[in-house]
Amino acid sequence: DWHWLVGSWDVWHRRLKDRLAGSDEWEEFPGKSTFWQTMGGLGNVDDNIVDIPSGTYRGLSVRAFDPATRTWAIWWLDGRAATRIDPPVHGAFKAETGTFLGRDTYKGRPIVMRFRWNDIHGARPWWEQAFSPDDGASWEVNWRNYFTRTSKEPRPLPKLADAPKDFDFLVGRWKVRHRRLRERLVGSDQWDEFGGTLANWPVLGGKGNVGDNVMEFPKGTVRGVGLRAFDAASGEWSSWWLDGREPAAIAAPVRGRFADGTGTFVGDDTLQGRAVKTRVQWSRITPTSARWEQSMSADGGATWESNWISDFTRAG
Repeated sequence: DWHWLVGSWDVWHRRLKDRLAGSDEWEEFPGKSTFWQTMGGLGNVDDNIVDIPSGTYRGLSVRAFDPATRTWAIWWLDGRAATRIDPPVHGAFKAETGTFLGRDTYKGRPIVMRFRWNDIHGARPWWEQAFSPDDGASWEVNWRNYFTRTSKEPRPLPKLADAPKDFDFLVGRWKVRHRRLRERLVGSDQWDEFGGTLANWPVLGGKGNVGDNVMEFPKGTVRGVGLRAFDAASGEWSSWWLDGREPAAIAAPVRGRFADGTGTFVGDDTLQGRAVKTRVQWSRITPTSARWEQSMSADGGATWESNWISDFTRAG
């Protein structure tokens, strides 16, 4: 569905100044976008520079295909609000057009969102965004983007001068050796060991990164995408996981920071209906190696059980 968008693009934006207010004032401005595939073609990411008149910002889209429903989910992360991912839109392509719908709120008002790609195989593909305040009975288009290709290959967008360097070590390609506990929080000591790979790119001008993961589980290959974004206000990173086996949902994030060479990130989760905490740690970081470890706690963080250890060796 998305092979036509792989590469780098100049983008011309036309945006309505005020939404759902009867406005007919539009502003126009440039931008840039770069797009690459993930999860063996069942997912993709685009990284964006948006030069709005009030000030340039960064943002990215994450997409995943659900073979069960034959639909795509699309999420948006605005670099100015890096602790949250917007609710997704879902949909599919038909001929030259892709239509995706979802629900959100705008200024406290419930809306339906519509996102539509047009002329996808033409010289200048374009998309438009529209909102409906009446459950789809009427629509107001509030944004259109027109794409002009600059490269068939995706090229990283420029890095921001104030981007943190915490995850610079992870950029590139890696071989991974995984050790995973078979059952969690039941006192098990049985572990599975298997290989995998990671390809990691910087996004959001270096204030984020995306990792495309392949894991050779004993029962078959599993793919997934890790997404991280830095919030300058709190000084913390948020880290999300999109499991290719459950492509309609992104897991709740873990959040934290690096100190003394170790990154520690903690979040709330559930395990078989039970409230737990999850902790992820990055350690043993060198130019050619690193370790990732996941643990869970059923007692609010008083004790932790390690359930997954991944050792990374640089491949490129």
